[in-house]
Amino acid sequence: MSTITSILLKDALDRDDIITLLGADNPTDIELIRLTAEKIMRDKCGPDVFYRGLIEFSNHCICDCYYCGIRKSNAAVNRYILPKDDIAASAKWCADQGYGSVVLQSGERRDEAFIDFLADVIAEIKSSTTSEKMPDGVGITLSVGEQSPETYKRLYDAGAHRYLLRIESSNPHLFASIHPPAQDQQTRIDCLKSLRDTGFQVGTGVMTGIPGQTVADLADDVLFFRDMDVDMIGMGPYIVHKATPMNIYYDYYNYAKDEIFQTALLMIAVCRIVLGDVNIASTTALQAMRDNGREEGLRYGANVIMPQTTPVNVRRDYLLYEGKPCLDEDVRHCRTCLEKRIHSIGRKIAVDVWGDSKRALRRQC
Repeated sequence: MSTITSILLKDALDRDDIITLLGADNPTDIELIRLTAEKIMRDKCGPDVFYRGLIEFSNHCICDCYYCGIRKSNAAVNRYILPKDDIAASAKWCADQGYGSVVLQSGERRDEAFIDFLADVIAEIKSSTTSEKMPDGVGITLSVGEQSPETYKRLYDAGAHRYLLRIESSNPHLFASIHPPAQDQQTRIDCLKSLRDTGFQVGTGVMTGIPGQTVADLADDVLFFRDMDVDMIGMGPYIVHKATPMNIYYDYYNYAKDEIFQTALLMIAVCRIVLGDVNIASTTALQAMRDNGREEGLRYGANVIMPQTTPVNVRRDYLLYEGKPCLDEDVRHCRTCLEKRIHSIGRKIAVDVWGDSKRALRRQC
């Protein structure tokens, strides 16, 4: 019996087991890990792929993350915030197509005007998307960064019920290497705890392939997800953006991107194996690296896809990394394209459902 097989037969994996799985480089071993993750996904979550219509409603940001294309110091970015009616219209379009949920994502702001705006948008979306099939309207996931407990409570009361706040790395030294000193990892962890206390279903995630990152770091990330008992995971490969301080790693990225891509898939698989019934997204960044990247993410155990529904006229202004796909496709074309991709791997799309994680639903029982 191979080492990989013996690990996969265990009821619970320790840190060394996770390191071994993430470090797999033999195609036979990798396929065994993938098949195991896919089976667990089907057994624990079912075969459905849940949609989250992605609305990138603003690129204004007070943060200066060293890797991010919309960081506040990037003066070349054309800043925008979508009108409330446009955001609500995008959400209504998603509801009409049977997308059970939307993600409202933006750069980070904490000023009162922004929070007032967002709370109003959430309330408008909930009221405008109610139907016989979804009497409570579409499910709303927020991804708007670190906020105060009072703000989280206000946004939750407005109608959002899921929140994604990526930790980026559970290693404090790696976290510090990709953020300015004013951005503190403990603050982010405290925010994740505050989100749970508020009642949100909590999602987090990391970047795979950060310069200096080790397989042991990634194993610790998986354990962080487990110990935080998160409901959702949104991870993606590190992709360099030339207009950031991390452009010094451009040659590193081009040299290592095949390995980064494969490790990103293994992270999805191992998270599925360790955490079982969480929701895991197959992110757009995977498709930025490979045309079939999102399908591969699904094959490795992901069960969430975020179709692009941001208006086309502002999509190029929301580039966190280079090579982002689907910048010029209208929402109808994107919908059709994704349907074909998902059906091509034998999966089906869940319609008119929020698609909350089984883990979150178990917690509510």
